[in-house]
Amino acid sequence: MSVQTSGIDQNIARDFAGRLLAWYDRAARVLAWRIAPGSDAVPDPYRIWLAEVMLQQTTVAAVTGYFARFTTRWPTVADLAAADDADVMAAWAGLGYYARARNLLACARAVVADHGGRFPDSEAALRALPGIGDYTAASVAAIAFGRPAVVIDANIERVIARHRLIETPLPLAKREIRAALTPLVPPDRPGDFAQALMDLGATICTPRSPACAICPLTNDCRARGRPDIDRLPVKPPKKAKPHRHGLAHWIERDARVWLVRRPTKGMLGGMRALPGGDWTDARPTESGIAEVDHGFTHFDLTLKLVHREALPENGDAAAEGEWWPISDLDAAGLPTLYRRLVDKMLEKLA
Repeated sequence: MSVQTSGIDQNIARDFAGRLLAWYDRAARVLAWRIAPGSDAVPDPYRIWLAEVMLQQTTVAAVTGYFARFTTRWPTVADLAAADDADVMAAWAGLGYYARARNLLACARAVVADHGGRFPDSEAALRALPGIGDYTAASVAAIAFGRPAVVIDANIERVIARHRLIETPLPLAKREIRAALTPLVPPDRPGDFAQALMDLGATICTPRSPACAICPLTNDCRARGRPDIDRLPVKPPKKAKPHRHGLAHWIERDARVWLVRRPTKGMLGGMRALPGGDWTDARPTESGIAEVDHGFTHFDLTLKLVHREALPENGDAAAEGEWWPISDLDAAGLPTLYRRLVDKMLEKLA
């Protein structure tokens, strides 16, 4: 008689993992932070953690260059912990979700101060570090340390929701997805198992038109052949996002432009930026020389660029800042929102 584990026959679980891992051994993506299946190399927890933080809400294509630059400049967690905050924020510019960069520094410093520069090897201890949530803790525990953690990202969520035909809308479906996945995690290769599911979701079980004919899990996938497979996992109805407006000031002197540092807490915290007031629901009445539209997670923003001749006596433009050479703005590490405004201004100055 087969032993039952959480309602899943162990033979079924082994078969699922076996098919998936056999496919992964043949088709694993080559990624800078990944140890190839079958390699004798030892995973570096620092590189795995760094990649996972960068990959949150960002694509592999967008992250690859940043990862290479970070690991060249700061090859160990101790190097990153000792880095200047402004340098790290500037190096992060363009990746978005800038709280991740602040948490990156806080976590690196905690690893050095509290763990002797070595990442802890359990989910619980990893989760206690600054900026590390359930997903990152499970991912690092599984991939770097071989712990049988249940790793669930958007790709894995999609694979399991389709394979088990979970039609409960997100986020309520997350509990069902975890319950379905937990007994399938193999004790011997949990890291490869997690990465295999990630790769499957990224390359075969894609959001639109999945390639079911070549999927290693197709034989017992409950959603295969359904005309509505693309809707799984079921998303909740989208809520309309509010639209905010703001100003950015271009204040120039001697071929330099005035930049300020945004408050540490809040949107784009700690980043260099053009000065400007708060972002509000009201549309500014001032005439601008350029404007950009930018989408954040919880609201959309229209930011208008206004030319000013001199620093005002109050407001954030009068706060601490620096005159930055216009010819060297690439080195300022401006967030994408402000970089786009600057590019429009530079086109006018050309």
